[in-house]
Amino acid sequence: MLAVAPRISAVPQRPAGESRYAVIVFALALGGFAIGTSEFAMMGLMPNLVQAFGVSEPQVGHMISAYALGVVVGAPVLAILGARLPRRTLLLAFMAFYALGNLATALAPTYATMLAFRFIAGLPHGAYFGVAMLVAADIAGPARRGAAVSQVMLGLSIAILLGNPLATWMGQVLSWRYTFALVALVAVITVAMIARHLRSVPVDPDQSPLRELRAFNTSQVWLTLLIGAIGFAGMFCVFSYLTATLTHVTGVSDGWIPVALAVFGVGSVIGNLAGGWLVDRMQFRATAVILIWSALVLVVFPLAAHSLWTILPAVLAIGTMGALGPALQTRLMDVAGEAQTLAAASNHAAFNAANALGPWLGGLAITAGLGWTSTGYVGAATAVAGLLIYLWARRDDNRSGGVLLADQAQR
Repeated sequence: MLAVAPRISAVPQRPAGESRYAVIVFALALGGFAIGTSEFAMMGLMPNLVQAFGVSEPQVGHMISAYALGVVVGAPVLAILGARLPRRTLLLAFMAFYALGNLATALAPTYATMLAFRFIAGLPHGAYFGVAMLVAADIAGPARRGAAVSQVMLGLSIAILLGNPLATWMGQVLSWRYTFALVALVAVITVAMIARHLRSVPVDPDQSPLRELRAFNTSQVWLTLLIGAIGFAGMFCVFSYLTATLTHVTGVSDGWIPVALAVFGVGSVIGNLAGGWLVDRMQFRATAVILIWSALVLVVFPLAAHSLWTILPAVLAIGTMGALGPALQTRLMDVAGEAQTLAAASNHAAFNAANALGPWLGGLAITAGLGWTSTGYVGAATAVAGLLIYLWARRDDNRSGGVLLADQAQR
């Protein structure tokens, strides 16, 4: 496959001034904060949902998987359906949809309806992030593209750092329903900010769903997505059952659960910033470094889980696996050609395929009697599998004289 120059916008925008850039990126990141809080809240609210619906922890894991499946389905479908619409319109529609999906979640009366509403809430997740990344990269200009992607994703990391512990605390003190009502409110605020500050840019009149699909169907796009879907599953495998591990293995009180989730969030922020730093210096090779690191920290997790003072550093380290996000998102911008929107949205579909795969594999290991800490070993195996896919992608690209060789020539 020959290298294809990235096509960030159908109708390029000028790089924004500093103040306008900051406001727009903040608005986009605020939407990411709403999405991240809703997505990861299920892990911290697991005991509350077990009690509320009379189900087991693995059954709550199915709620996590239902949301992730919604992302996997919604990201490419909504990106294709919106191919002819301005990106501002898409962002407003996706975030309004997200507000409604989370409001429905807050009002869910039964386990079955909760599963359905989590699936529905997940539909706009990947499409929103995909379009938001492209808008941020566009207004930032080529010199700040990596930083712009990292800054929008920082909303997701801060959700893990602050939103998730807040959601867990609200579940313990008030009700889990307040968490999703709060997410709906933040989503509405995001809609208002985007409507106020982001200008509408006309789309390329030649842009069409078929054009995006044709450009999307390349080996490097698919292999990059597969790295995310497999290699990132380990983080979700451990994190989905972290609350149960802290309770049943580490033996801590419920008060420590928000602390552990906040520690994970600190790791996520560090990982997000480190991922952007690595990509600027190593390009796609940063992916291999992150996956090797991921396998190491995941295999250590079972050994660290028996003491509070060792599990907290392990949780911090697992949070840094979020560095994979900027690495793969930037890679897709380089290889997707004219399928920028579809590829960017599909990246989050891939990560949420990991979010579905990780809890499912972890649940299988736990149900088989291997214990709560087996999630670390299962997760390490998926990180190694992701590394093997990276090597496949690198060999495929080197053999065809593609983007990796161009990366090396630039250094």
